Amino acid sequence: MATKKTVKHKMPDPKKIKTVGILTGGGDCPGLNAVIKGFVRNAAYSYGWKTTGIEDGFDGLLDCRGHKLTPKEMSGLQLKGGTILGTSNRGNPLSYPVKENGRIYNKDVTPQIVANIKKMGIDVLAAVGGDGTMKIAQALFEKGVPIVGVPKTIDNDLDVTDVTFGFNSAVTIATDALDRLHTTAESHHRLLVLEVMGRDCGWIALEAGIAGGADVILMPEIPFDLNVICDHIQARKKRGKRFSIVIIAEGAYPQGGRKVYEKEPGADGTPGRLGGIGRWVAEKIGMLAKMETRVTVLGHIQRGGTPTTYDRILAMRFGVEAANLIARGEYGRMVCLKGRKIKSANIKAAVKKLKRVDPNGQMVKTAEALGASVGRPE
Repeated sequence: MATKKTVKHKMPDPKKIKTVGILTGGGDCPGLNAVIKGFVRNAAYSYGWKTTGIEDGFDGLLDCRGHKLTPKEMSGLQLKGGTILGTSNRGNPLSYPVKENGRIYNKDVTPQIVANIKKMGIDVLAAVGGDGTMKIAQALFEKGVPIVGVPKTIDNDLDVTDVTFGFNSAVTIATDALDRLHTTAESHHRLLVLEVMGRDCGWIALEAGIAGGADVILMPEIPFDLNVICDHIQARKKRGKRFSIVIIAEGAYPQGGRKVYEKEPGADGTPGRLGGIGRWVAEKIGMLAKMETRVTVLGHIQRGGTPTTYDRILAMRFGVEAANLIARGEYGRMVCLKGRKIKSANIKAAVKKLKRVDPNGQMVKTAEALGASVGRPE
């Protein structure tokens, strides 16, 4: 049986680098601008490089959209949410929709991107993004593009790093929402449900649920039992608690059931749009527990606004270290946080699997010890 040969590409000598590029891919989140600041200033001040900012993620590399970024422009940038470069979570160059001869089909356009990187005079590229962005970065690296990665996702689901920037800001926002919901739930004796982001992993729901004192915490890693939840709420009633707060990740689902979508996944493999599990749970529990229910969906509020102090610092540290990786010629690697130190790991290792909540881990057991139900028999 023939084995697949590994093609080796010649990578640039760090001493000969003149211009580096940076792009932000996937969904926006607090801290992206802080990464850009850390990267651009370290590139200029420590190594004398010029930086080209790629517009709208990998889409900008398809038509050579980019502009020069200077250290002066970075002043105060860590305060701003979003990304000054723009981003896109639609255009995957490995399977990009193109129209030819009157029909649309998906095509691998990475050869065009490889050519355009050279055309734009970019010696090395830094890609900032989550799981999808890192998979694209790895594919480009295997095609000979010198590239480094910076992990970003509010879901905190990227492997090999303890924390991704943006997560702390999202948890803070979700916790603040729980704090505010508590007052109205207690005043009106209602069951209030807060739906937060978390397609495959429930880190936001879990940590915000603990911090905000949620009574029920539901996440994708632990399929829930409605009867268990209702029994928990009834037990609270017997103790004199006439209200309950439920926090649920958008990707959570009942035992024996499936995830709830606003838009179902396509037959061609295109991902669907999750949404509606909060309302579904509220209706079911409201009927079973005989309580008036209300639902709040945070949605993109979790992605917006000023990043927390923690995320600003982590993001700038990531940006600085991304430039250092390039200076050391460590291409194909992603910066990461291990303990309190910024280190790096192979991008390939980072995208092998998602970092999911351990159903029997310390965080879940902490939530249960504090009196919360995660929807499974106690």
